[in-house]
Amino acid sequence: MGAQKKGGARVSDDSEEQSRQRLQAILLADSFTTKFRPVTLERPKVLLPLVNVPMIDYTLAWLESAGIEEVFVFCCAHSTQIIDYLETSEWRTHPNLVVRTIESHKSISAGDALRYIYEQQTETSQIQGDFVLVSGDTVSNMPLADLIHEHRERKKKDEKAIMTMVIKKSKPSLITHQSRLGTDQLFIAVDPLTKQLLHYEEDKVDHARGSVCLDKSLMESNPSVLLYNDMQDCYIDICSPEVLSLFEDNFDYQHLRRHFVKGVLVDDIMGYKIFTHEIGSSYAARVDNFRSYDTVSKDIIQRWTYPYVPDINFGGNRPVKLGREGIYRACDVVQSRSADVGASTVVGYGTKIGNGDRILNSVIGSGCIIGSNVVIEGSYIWNNVTIEDGCEIRNAIVCDGVRIRAGAVLEPGVVLSFKVVVGRDFVVPAYSKVSLLQQPMKEDSDEELEYADSSSGAADRLSGLSLEMESKGSELGPDGAGYIWEVCEGAHDEEWKHSVAPIPEDKLAEITQAMDDYDDMEDESVVPTSGELKSDADSINTDVNDPGDDYGYFEREVEGTFLRAVEEGIKVELGVLEINSLRLSYNMESADCAGAIFYSMMKLAVDTPHSSASELYKNASSIITKWKGLLGFYVKQTDEQIEVIMKFEEMCQETAKELGPLFAQILHVLYEKDVVQEDAIMRWAEEKAGADEADKVYLQQCETFIQWLKEASEEEDEDDDEEDD
Repeated sequence: MGAQKKGGARVSDDSEEQSRQRLQAILLADSFTTKFRPVTLERPKVLLPLVNVPMIDYTLAWLESAGIEEVFVFCCAHSTQIIDYLETSEWRTHPNLVVRTIESHKSISAGDALRYIYEQQTETSQIQGDFVLVSGDTVSNMPLADLIHEHRERKKKDEKAIMTMVIKKSKPSLITHQSRLGTDQLFIAVDPLTKQLLHYEEDKVDHARGSVCLDKSLMESNPSVLLYNDMQDCYIDICSPEVLSLFEDNFDYQHLRRHFVKGVLVDDIMGYKIFTHEIGSSYAARVDNFRSYDTVSKDIIQRWTYPYVPDINFGGNRPVKLGREGIYRACDVVQSRSADVGASTVVGYGTKIGNGDRILNSVIGSGCIIGSNVVIEGSYIWNNVTIEDGCEIRNAIVCDGVRIRAGAVLEPGVVLSFKVVVGRDFVVPAYSKVSLLQQPMKEDSDEELEYADSSSGAADRLSGLSLEMESKGSELGPDGAGYIWEVCEGAHDEEWKHSVAPIPEDKLAEITQAMDDYDDMEDESVVPTSGELKSDADSINTDVNDPGDDYGYFEREVEGTFLRAVEEGIKVELGVLEINSLRLSYNMESADCAGAIFYSMMKLAVDTPHSSASELYKNASSIITKWKGLLGFYVKQTDEQIEVIMKFEEMCQETAKELGPLFAQILHVLYEKDVVQEDAIMRWAEEKAGADEADKVYLQQCETFIQWLKEASEEEDEDDDEEDD
């Protein structure tokens, strides 16, 4: 297995009682929401493929590698499917991890699930102490040993410390106020010394005015408060047993955050406390909606989730081979020579790709048959899908067994559920959700089940839902089969916000225009990225954090934005819009943007598979050529161009040393592509001339190039003098 063995991840504790406790986790295998309908009417969300591996396998593999010894998988909707899968998977006989299932058909929320577990606990005493609480749609590679130890040590000193929440820096878009996972911007307040959570808000931030309301008592009882609006809740919690009993005592607790966390924060009687733990380089994310499905899939392909990546065995998956440009391909794929399979693409076992096909930034499952002259971009094609000649599929999800007849088009954001048939030349409108099942007449709330209990033998029964196609004609053409679901009233914005498709340009323009209407607002009304609020101050101090740390965060955010632009084929103009938002948020200059963009470009060149220095040079040259417009927007001044050269020099010395021998060649490319001008190169050379010999390595490498520039400049001056004469 790619995951580490558990032996090195055990928590040591002086307490004999705690040392006897097994490290345990509760995994909720039901999301209790409707965000993945209509797909989840037929299959539980945790069994949906994420880069061709069921979501739950990522979660279990991570828990095992982090030292967890026993996992209780809570099953409700489609419980039989989940239990059957676990019984026939590698997890049934895994030597390091015991997986047990808890089944309930009456729970309609996470609160109900934890109450049911507590009731079972009184009879079986299965949960022996502190436990990890996660959802079965979690992808992470973070270590847990130190975090569990930290939680236990805190509990020794303060018996009211019952939970530790994992958070991660994730700058939301200043345009949509969403994280890259498609979740709403989170606003939290913590004690800067103890990291105790003091305030948690997802839905009451006034984005238009840039303000949030805080209770006055927050400042009265805390002399200093650290405010964040750039954190992502990873939904990974270390819990003490009291958490279960609190759900039992409070039947109005349904949602883990909206009810339980907020309830604990405002309860002055019991005095229980929740603390936060911020992770840095580790990965942690939930697949909460279709946009996060897209984001996490791309992160897996880009290897941010290592070792849980397509070419490494974990959870019983079948690894595929990683090739150039981040292309993963199974060994038995049949691909026509005229087909073009582009970067960041995964192709599963037994799939056939026809003549003239173009597949880019997509995941193709196993057993698929793709005809000739098919275009697939930014899409997820699951298993045993048939796509006939001449089809176009962009930013869509296509489930198992679907047939797309010749000439059909799937516009961005389309979701085709299981075994749907799209008729010949039919165009499925953008953001359509299509199923063989008719749409329920009445939509359930977020707290109600995604799907009906199937244990009674009448599987998937819902009010207004028919499991068989009626005799009326298909909504997907005369030779198609399926129903196009209508968008619920008031939910139109949710379609594009939570879709796998990039946010449409007209929507971004519309939001930007709305933001411009508030340009006359005073600066102090804007909630900064983070800062400390003191009781004797009237404003937020945004200088709390080290400026160097701010640039590090900024650079990572720019890199993430750039990679998404590459993967999704986003236009330069939209990339500039996003990076400008980051620049304003972090109070950076154009030179900072230029350095961060160039760093991202060269890092992509290094990360793209290559077997020689010449291939690495080709990678870098190709990326510069394609994205010179984005970089060029921020290097209009000589100082900004010098910043790019210095950033390149820094990378060659520290983070990307294999670029070092190519410094002069890549600098020449930057010059040829008009990214940096002669003046910038000569000024950089002059500044370097007086440096120590150790700092002149790359200057010496560029001597021939710089001499050529000087001679060319002198010849030009002579020509000008002759013309004057």
